[in-house]
Amino acid sequence: MSSPTLASNPNPLAAIANRDLLAQLLSDKRSPHTRHAYAKDLKDFFRTIADSEATPEMVTYFLQLERTDAVTLVLRYKAMLIERGLKEATINRRLSAIKSLVKLARSAGKCDYTLEEVKGEKVQVYRDTAGISRELYRKVLALPDRVELKGKRDYALLRLLWDNALRRGEIAKANIGDFDAEAKTLKIRGKGKGTVFEVIDLSLTTTEAIRDWLLARRELNTSAPLFISVDPVKKGNRITGAGIYWIVQQYCRAAGVSKQMSPHRIRHSSITAALDATNGNVRKVQKLSRHAQIDTLMVYDDNRSKDQLEISTLLADMV
Repeated sequence: MSSPTLASNPNPLAAIANRDLLAQLLSDKRSPHTRHAYAKDLKDFFRTIADSEATPEMVTYFLQLERTDAVTLVLRYKAMLIERGLKEATINRRLSAIKSLVKLARSAGKCDYTLEEVKGEKVQVYRDTAGISRELYRKVLALPDRVELKGKRDYALLRLLWDNALRRGEIAKANIGDFDAEAKTLKIRGKGKGTVFEVIDLSLTTTEAIRDWLLARRELNTSAPLFISVDPVKKGNRITGAGIYWIVQQYCRAAGVSKQMSPHRIRHSSITAALDATNGNVRKVQKLSRHAQIDTLMVYDDNRSKDQLEISTLLADMV
């Protein structure tokens, strides 16, 4: 492999520019989890292929390689990841981080090659999306002591996970002002949407559960978190994704659920149950799941027919 064509003393300004390039790559990722993962992946790449940190100087050397050298280097790194026995999804994520760096550098005129030749690994599709049956989830919902403040909170949270197939991050980020009891709606910040809000309809059951929790909590500040910790140590703090995960695990274990449950698995369960209940009407259920690539006409159609509200109410009546 030939050496990168660089002067013996690289221009220090180039190193500064490439430091900014790394910072821009990470800042473009809205999710803190994604930023952390990309930083970790790039760190692993440079440590593995050059026994070095991802310094601006090392990034400069890498970006100024000849195309054949760069592709060979990344393919060698991919082979090393496979030898380590890493999962296909992990390998693909690490390759994606490198490709994103090169793509950004190329658009900024700092790199002359692409890594299109480097293909990801074929990922085996995860098919166990059933998660938990509606009969078992009905048992889960019966467990919170709805006389107590904690029980009111947990019941409302568990209803949102099932009736609206929400992600835990969407629940954790919600504020009191996002909930409209009269309109029976909740504004959420969807996955990968940054500061963009999405208004979802709530079933009557879920609306009453949230209202019951808020009335007992007696919080008037609309900018306060919709769900908070009631633990004596952290009382009043916004509930975290990890906290929601723990709540789900505790109730599912108590209900005798043998599978390792999580908020996302409840989401899978909800979507699967909705498909069953609608005889596989993917178009309707897509309004519930809010997966990407819903075109504008579908949004107008939902406003007309209230498909998502119908599905959420249907789910609420199941348990």
